[in-house]
Amino acid sequence: MRGMAPRWSHDSGSSRHLSCSDAGQSRVAAPTDRAGTSGPRPLEWVAEEGTIIRPIRWLARPWRQATVAVLVAALLSVGAVWTNALGVGVRFQHLEARIERFIAGPVPDRATLPTVEVTDPPALQTLPAASLEVPSAASSPSVAASPTASPPPVRKAVDVNIESHPKSVFASELTDVWCAPAGVQTALAILGQADNSDAFQRKLVGQIGKWESWQDSHNGGWGPASMALAIAAYGAPGYQVRAYATRAAALVDAARAIAKTHAPVILLAWRGAHTWVMSGYRANADPTVFQDATVTGAYILDPWYPAISSIWGPSDPPGTFQNNSEMIRNYLAWKRPEGTYPTRDGKWISVVPTVVVKPPA
Repeated sequence: MRGMAPRWSHDSGSSRHLSCSDAGQSRVAAPTDRAGTSGPRPLEWVAEEGTIIRPIRWLARPWRQATVAVLVAALLSVGAVWTNALGVGVRFQHLEARIERFIAGPVPDRATLPTVEVTDPPALQTLPAASLEVPSAASSPSVAASPTASPPPVRKAVDVNIESHPKSVFASELTDVWCAPAGVQTALAILGQADNSDAFQRKLVGQIGKWESWQDSHNGGWGPASMALAIAAYGAPGYQVRAYATRAAALVDAARAIAKTHAPVILLAWRGAHTWVMSGYRANADPTVFQDATVTGAYILDPWYPAISSIWGPSDPPGTFQNNSEMIRNYLAWKRPEGTYPTRDGKWISVVPTVVVKPPA
C-alpha cells in the first residue's frame, strides 16, 4: 500500500514528532558583558549597548507564576491534542469516547440483526455433455425435434467495478474511531442515498443510539449489524451480516452480491476493527456462472485514507485495487479484545446486499 501524509493512527500508535526546527525556532547565544565574560545577570541583562531590560515584576509573585504555568500547560496540552504529538490526540479521542459512553449509560442488550453463517459453496459439478443429435422421425414420430443445446459459457477472467468515480462518493472518517459511519456513508453515497459531507457523517454518528446493541458490539456503538440497520434506515434495505469459514468464500460471495445487486459490500477488516467498502473485484472467472471462480482482488474505498496506521501502514486512495496479497494482509478473521462473539469469532465478516436498491426519485 502506498504511503500518504500521516494522520492519527487507528491503533493508538504515535505519529510524527514535532521539533523546534519544525516550528522555526532557532538557538540564541547567551548575552555577554563588556569584559566578554558570559553568564546570567542578577536583575537585568543588556540586549544592546545602552539599553537595559528589567524583569517583569508581577511575575515575581508565586500565585502569578502558578497561573502562568497552568496557562502554558493548557496551551501545550491543546497543541499536543491538535498535532497528536506522542499520540496524545488519539488518546484524547479514546477518552472522549469513554466519557460519551459513560454519559449514554450501559450498552443496551437488545435483539439486533443476526449473523448468518455461510458455508463454502459446493465445488462445480461436471455436467454431462449435451447431445447434439436430433431424434429421427422414425424413432420418435410423435415428438418434435428438440432445439440444439446452447453452447456452454466461456470461462474467462472478469473485472467488475460498480463505482467509476470513487472520489465523488468517498467519505474519510472524521476521527480515528468513525470508520464504521464513514463506511456506511460511502456505501449510501454509492447507492445515491446520501452525500459524502462531514455534516452527514456527524448526523449518522449522532443516531447510533437507535441501532447499537451489546450483541453486535460489546463496547457499544458501531458493529456490523448497526451498519446494516443504518443503511436500511437511509433507503437501502436488505443488507445482511454474514460470516464465512474462509476469506476466499467471503470474497466470492461478496463478488456475486455486487454483480447481482449492483450495490457495495462492507468488509470488516483488521480482525473486525476497521471498515472497508468493496465496490468491485477481479476474478479468474465469472463467479455468478462458475462456482469454482476465485476472486483475485477487490476495489476498496478505505475510510482511513489519507492516514497511516502504525500497525497496518499507509492507506490508499478511494477505489484502489487491492490484490490478493493485500487482501490476505488486511482482511482477517474476526477477533475482538472486548469479549467473545460465538457466531463471528475466527470467521471473515462482511455486510452484504441481498436486494437491488431503487435509486431515489
